Amino acid sequence: MISIIIPTFNNLAYLKLCINSLKKNSYYDNEILVHSNEGTDGTVEYLNENRIKFTHSQNNVGLCKACNIISKKSFHKYILYSHDDMYFLPDWDKILIEEVKRINTNKFYLSSIMINGDPKLNGHLNFHAGDKIENFDEKFLLNNFKSLHHRDFQGSTWAPHLVHKEIWDKVGGFSEEFSPGAGSDPDFNMKLWNEGVRIFKCLGNSKVYHFGSVTIRKKKDVNFKKNQGSIANKIFILKWGFSIKFFKKHFLKSTHFHNEILNNPKKNINFFLDLFKDKILFYYYKLFSSIKSK
Repeated sequence: MISIIIPTFNNLAYLKLCINSLKKNSYYDNEILVHSNEGTDGTVEYLNENRIKFTHSQNNVGLCKACNIISKKSFHKYILYSHDDMYFLPDWDKILIEEVKRINTNKFYLSSIMINGDPKLNGHLNFHAGDKIENFDEKFLLNNFKSLHHRDFQGSTWAPHLVHKEIWDKVGGFSEEFSPGAGSDPDFNMKLWNEGVRIFKCLGNSKVYHFGSVTIRKKKDVNFKKNQGSIANKIFILKWGFSIKFFKKHFLKSTHFHNEILNNPKKNINFFLDLFKDKILFYYYKLFSSIKSK
């Protein structure tokens, strides 16, 4: 039913937990596909032993390229991108596919809601069943996750996201200039928007538990993450002419509860004021930034 693509970078313990949750808690017989960056921690051996389809690179090629490489192996008509530090909760896929059937179009971007497992962070749903694999309480989570409620909302949560393979292939997957990965999700959404996709929706009943950025980037340094976000926003502005924040506010309407199908942005005074600010940044980066648009 779904081809699940997971990039990983020497993160075997979390990858095992993620894959076990997919096998245990999925409603459908989905396809699991992994790209292993380096894989010096036993990842390659684990994937071989468990007959999981994968690709492998000797070096860390980053999240974007890893996803694009492994997606070429996908068999099913739907592609779901997942982090390797996510635990999928029962019927996550059934809820997504029921929504796909209801909307009856291939032009969609759907995501599951993430339950934040890090007590130091705030997310859409907060429930602490462990912030790392060593203190993860799977039984506690499974016994309580159904009591966590959130309305469907506009604009999605990025990962895990579900799209039709035809759309994924048409836009070329993730843009690799955003490697190692920051900014690649809104850029992917912008490419979908230009292909006529107007359904960007997070389903509050389709849930995954997220340990919080124990992913391919590996860096725990707050300053590193801020720097990556800043660079990603510069690349986005130079590519599209406005910022990620502008795109989320005026196109995806990410602060709104879901109202089915999005329309083109309303060009009111707030739109033009925000756009004017971004255009100043655009020309500043164009003149003085070492980053160039592609």
